[in-house]
Amino acid sequence: MNWRKTSQALMPVTTDTYQAPASGSYDLYPYAKLGDGKIHNGYDTLAGWMKDHKTILIDGYVGNDWEYIGASLEKELAAIGLKANITYTTSLMKSETEIDALVKPFIGEPGTVWGKRTTLSLKDLFDTGKLQHISISVDAINIIIGLGAALSGLKAPVVYVDLPKNELQYRMRARMANNIGKQQWDDNQETYKRFYFVDWVLLNNYKQQILSSIDVIADGQWKEQITWAKHQDISEGLQYISRNAFRVRPWFEAGAWGGNWMKDQINGLNKDEVNYAWSFEMIVPENGLVFESNGNLLEIAFDWLMMEHSQEVLGEDEQRFGIDFPIRFDFLDTFDGGNLSIQCHPTVKYIRENFGETITQDETYYILDCKEDASVYLGFQENIDPEVFRDVLEESVEKNEAIDIEQYVQRHPARKHDLFLIPNGTVHSSGKDNLVLEISATPYIFTFKMYDWVRLDLNGKPRPINIDHAFHNLDFSRKGNRVQEELISKQYVMEKGDDWQLVHTPTHAEHFYDIHRVEFTNSIAIPTDGKCHVLMLVEGKSVIVETANGFRQRYNYAETFAIPAAARSYKIINEGDTTAKVVKAFVK
Repeated sequence: MNWRKTSQALMPVTTDTYQAPASGSYDLYPYAKLGDGKIHNGYDTLAGWMKDHKTILIDGYVGNDWEYIGASLEKELAAIGLKANITYTTSLMKSETEIDALVKPFIGEPGTVWGKRTTLSLKDLFDTGKLQHISISVDAINIIIGLGAALSGLKAPVVYVDLPKNELQYRMRARMANNIGKQQWDDNQETYKRFYFVDWVLLNNYKQQILSSIDVIADGQWKEQITWAKHQDISEGLQYISRNAFRVRPWFEAGAWGGNWMKDQINGLNKDEVNYAWSFEMIVPENGLVFESNGNLLEIAFDWLMMEHSQEVLGEDEQRFGIDFPIRFDFLDTFDGGNLSIQCHPTVKYIRENFGETITQDETYYILDCKEDASVYLGFQENIDPEVFRDVLEESVEKNEAIDIEQYVQRHPARKHDLFLIPNGTVHSSGKDNLVLEISATPYIFTFKMYDWVRLDLNGKPRPINIDHAFHNLDFSRKGNRVQEELISKQYVMEKGDDWQLVHTPTHAEHFYDIHRVEFTNSIAIPTDGKCHVLMLVEGKSVIVETANGFRQRYNYAETFAIPAAARSYKIINEGDTTAKVVKAFVK
């Protein structure tokens, strides 16, 4: 049976089968070096490490195939003459009915898109009596395995098996990964919703609680392989990048409106995919960091970095955001594709009260590339009548009929390097033939669609329309001439030298982040000023980044990277023959 449903390749286990691309070409698998002898490959090597311990707690993330991992370790231990006494944590949980009742208040009604961030803890899903009466053998290695293993309270080394979020979703689609404590299968939308609002919240909070007791971190994304490293070695790698620079591993998804820019421009993507709508360039709740040692690769979730080094990463802004990384970069690709839905995002008050989030989805569209006739829908026409607009939208849904949206919403020409401002409550959409770099606050699933051009999704089903949610949030004062004045960034040169200039691309007053574009021929030095910078080369071939700490790394066109506040300063060196342009986003 296929254990992952996707057209995308697995990340290579080693660099033997993947060589980083030449200068100027987008790298699908960026990694940081840990040094020699730090990452180990294979269940046999992990069993070799385990053999000196009487009890091992193998904990980790939802979606791992715990029975396969357990059987593989049992086999390798037997090969060196050792017996394993295995307890799976699924046997220690409350019943599916009890768990369903506990999580029900947080997952909304069936068929709805959103729930509310849970206030439960992982321990609430376990049977306390069973946790206290785990069978321990004196003549075998005792392995308690599965998410929540450390809840047993046993004094034993903890191995944490992580799993990338994209691989979890591929397994979900193949019905090989389900929600915590759930045996019955829901449709993918319901399963993802419970992952987002319940499982991921529980497990991220739990990981933070047990962080100091974790001895080994493993990567569970491959079926028959595993790579692992000592937590101490990973921590040293995280400390290093928290003072220099990092790039997360991106991943890519098709969509109803998706296009071909990424398919044409990024080598290594499956060209047979129907399209690519999104690239998760740096949507950190779903991205990972990859480390390398002696050619072995190991990926961990981004939150490890924030749990251990949020102060170094965010600097003065850590007091405001804690371990939540605040800025998001992603691509919206409509080249030869379609228009995005006409949509808006919730106000801060609405997202807090209804979904349990702390910040809202304030966005901008930076036009990285576009065709001549490309456009962006943004703001209302001067004569907008909210009641009439709502009636027209509802009639369109009821009759499944197209409407002339430009009677109500403005359409603006899009050109390379334009910046469109989309504070919460603003009606907007990208038109076709754009490659949008979406620079935004981190929340990313709270999109209220009002009109979707009477089309079906890639599975032949209508996409959810959320008119009621939208009308609780739409700002109808953003109309007429105000749109040109307030929602299209007025760019200007802030500073300049002989071969460089710093362009301010101002954001809206409601955005908590600002955006600069650095343009230079040779090189430029930039202080962090106590802020984390998220950057992308938006024009040029490639650049070299050097930090004050001696770090040196190449970043190519259209790659996202971050410079933590603790780097203090960095130099960007242009490797191309033309002017390099780098976008820089940071908290105001």
